[in-house]
Amino acid sequence: MERYEVRLSGEGGQGLVLAGAILAEAAGIYGGKFVTYTQSYGPESRGGGCRSDLIISDTEIDYPICAHLDLLLCLTQKSCDTFSSKLKPGGLLIADSKRVTNPPSGPFRVHSVPILQTARQKMGREVAANMVCLGVIAKISGLVTIEALRQAVAARVPKGTEATNLRALEAGYALALEVAPADALCVPAKISA
Repeated sequence: MERYEVRLSGEGGQGLVLAGAILAEAAGIYGGKFVTYTQSYGPESRGGGCRSDLIISDTEIDYPICAHLDLLLCLTQKSCDTFSSKLKPGGLLIADSKRVTNPPSGPFRVHSVPILQTARQKMGREVAANMVCLGVIAKISGLVTIEALRQAVAARVPKGTEATNLRALEAGYALALEVAPADALCVPAKISA
């Protein structure tokens, strides 16, 4: 795998900092890749802008800043408007279909997915959207395996919440199978099998 840049974006309270850490551990610890992970969020505990940035590579990473995104996840229209210009040609935008009502078009793939709605319907609360996101990312991008994510989720989430978080992860994986065309699954431009 060449250098692969990922940004998870939305607002505080959506669990994207934890999702970024879990994705980093899935790729690094359980997937054997080199990973850098940074996070940025506003002073508000809920509602302010929030993002997690990851770089995943087979080789050492010499520059840990995301400049040209291969994958962008957006859970709000504001985050989509702010960061979509950073997507490189051939990249992948995964946007929540209810909160991102005007996804951009460009030389990249766009998947509008009901992430927050699925978290509410399947798990009873939107806070599970972060795990739903990870399942969607695993299936649509092929960036990490679902098994690596299962291991990282079980190791990283608070004790006693493992089963709930794993169910949300599986709900996201199943959701991607429902909403994405079969020819769009697991075909990121830079990842080899």
